[in-house]
Amino acid sequence: MIAFGLEGGYEAGKRLCEDTDLASFLANVGDAKTLVIHPASTTHAQLSADEQRASGVTPDLVRLSVGIEDEADIIADLDGAIE
Repeated sequence: MIAFGLEGGYEAGKRLCEDTDLASFLANVGDAKTLVIHPASTTHAQLSADEQRASGVTPDLVRLSVGIEDEADIIADLDGAIE
């Protein structure tokens, strides 16, 4: 599991998850395939901004569960979605 933030904040994190092709936009963990999630707009969306921050979720946070795909393909997928 890798967690990171993006300079564009909430919208950039959400858009990254929507724009990946290889990585699936799912909340599952421990899958064999690469998964990506933006907690602020999905798993923690029912919480207030203060509650999200108290639980460690910032507006820009993206969580990536790396699967068994080729690492170059995963990196290329993320690079394409970030741009």
